[in-house]
Amino acid sequence: MIKIVVAGFKGKMGLTATKMVLENEKFSLVGVLDPHSSEKRLNELSEFSTVDVPVFQDKELMVKEVQADVWIDFTIPTVAFKNTCFALGKGIRPVVGTTGFTESEVKEVQQLAKDKNLGGLIAPNFAIGAVLMMEFAAKASKYFPDVEITEMHHDNKLDAPSGTAIKTAEMIFAERGHHEQGNPEEKELIKGARGADYKGMKIHSVRLPGLVAHQQVQFGSVGEGLVIRHDSFDRSSFMTGVALGCEKVMSLHELAYGLENIL
Repeated sequence: MIKIVVAGFKGKMGLTATKMVLENEKFSLVGVLDPHSSEKRLNELSEFSTVDVPVFQDKELMVKEVQADVWIDFTIPTVAFKNTCFALGKGIRPVVGTTGFTESEVKEVQQLAKDKNLGGLIAPNFAIGAVLMMEFAAKASKYFPDVEITEMHHDNKLDAPSGTAIKTAEMIFAERGHHEQGNPEEKELIKGARGADYKGMKIHSVRLPGLVAHQQVQFGSVGEGLVIRHDSFDRSSFMTGVALGCEKVMSLHELAYGLENIL
């Protein structure tokens, strides 16, 4: 039985992850963390009325009172990096779905995991379909180097572009290299109209109520186009990947960046 704590359990993704852990016979939920929670036990919330699990506002107190194998993190970008370092420092394997990590932060936690000989996972997207979308896009970029990425999320998402869009761009760059697109004389009449630029490709972020997580990678070539798209209509779509991550990190001795690295 894998003992798990969930950080950010009151957010929409954290709530879904908490339910997944409770429903999985391979897992045991030993604690949940939210610094703004007023509850002491999970059963104080109506949706968890039969679940007697402690609620913590302080991570130092949590690791003193419960023993955990895995730390699931669905918090916010400003605290996720600190949480990941903290978990590794306490011998707990992180499975992180919070996006917004910089390249240097990813390298830092990977080195820390290596030093601690602990497995871990940071995944910009836990949906299996999203991982396939990224891999298909990377493969297509070898033949269709002109590409733009449009990612669409709910209006409460804090980081832009999304981690999935950045990871997709990184994977495309690894295949096609730097490639300047469009007319070199083009001018933005409104700053930002052409989106963010990553190694010559454009990334556009949409934030609207009603959306969950969606991304399309659009390629253009002479006389034809190709669109590769993935849609998550419900947060439950991410839970297969989260559960898989919790299992896989138990046998890893390093921190993987991207779900595709453990599939």
